[in-house]
Amino acid sequence: MIKIGIVDYGVGNVRSITNAFGMFDCEVIHTCDEKEIMKCDALVLPGVGAFKHGIEKLESKNLNVILKKYVSTSRPFLGICLGMQMLFDKSSEFGDTKGLGFISGDVRKLPNLDNIKLPHIAWSKIHPNKNRTLQKTILKELNESVDMYHVHSYYAKPKNPDSVLTYSMYNDYKFCSTVNEKNIYGCQYHPEKSGKHGLKVIKGFIDIAK
Repeated sequence: MIKIGIVDYGVGNVRSITNAFGMFDCEVIHTCDEKEIMKCDALVLPGVGAFKHGIEKLESKNLNVILKKYVSTSRPFLGICLGMQMLFDKSSEFGDTKGLGFISGDVRKLPNLDNIKLPHIAWSKIHPNKNRTLQKTILKELNESVDMYHVHSYYAKPKNPDSVLTYSMYNDYKFCSTVNEKNIYGCQYHPEKSGKHGLKVIKGFIDIAK
């Protein structure tokens, strides 16, 4: 049985993600211990809240170094919400803050649109990037645009447009909602809170780990 590790660094709802992965045929652990992390077949970095706080929490446990070591093994790695944003080079939230740098690009605030409040809290569709195929990715079981649960005020902009697996809309503004480079994936939305479609994303990640 494969082992899925949930990085537990004090930021994010580890329990709901653990429960979602626990619905499938895999062992799920939550840990910040390097030895335990390096034994995992795949790793998930959750997160909610501010970018700077998340990075500081990772650095306080030396996880910025440990996660870089893990990613270098080419095993599957998934960032969710803030966890996805921290994969990038930097964020402008509360001043520029350096990220993990696993994917080239930066994190920016969604534009202030008339009569549309932030944060963006909505069931919003994820639309496939026509330049990418979803086969052999975590979205392989999604054949069309489907609704996923989003809660965020910032979004990630990859330097390489082909790193975008899907995009979503904040009113008329288009942003990256799923990213992929090599073994690294990120979901701006919460698959663990997105019903049957979200569970398909989780299953897709587990299948890659197998």
